[in-house]
Amino acid sequence: MNEPRASESVSAESPAPDEIRRLHAVVHGRVQGVHFRRDTEDAARALGLVGFVRNRWDRTVEVAAEGPASRLKALLAWLHEGPPLARVTHVDVTWQPPTHDLDDFEVRW
Repeated sequence: MNEPRASESVSAESPAPDEIRRLHAVVHGRVQGVHFRRDTEDAARALGLVGFVRNRWDRTVEVAAEGPASRLKALLAWLHEGPPLARVTHVDVTWQPPTHDLDDFEVRW
């Protein structure tokens, strides 16, 4: 039985599929101590995205990624689910213009 998908709040309009954009997301729920960062890094690299993922002091996880909007949307769908031990309750999403200041996808500390 599928659990309900996490809720989402979005800032700015969703981009066209091939448009290069920056996705900034803050993931809420049980998302620390469940391999969320490592698995997000794997998912983003598999999609060919650049950016970072890091834990925040408030027990959320922050993700910034750049690439084609269609691939960013695939990452966003994954962020709503996360790894098996995670329980995502909400994802804050902001679509931004790309900054082109990232070369790879990494876990930041």
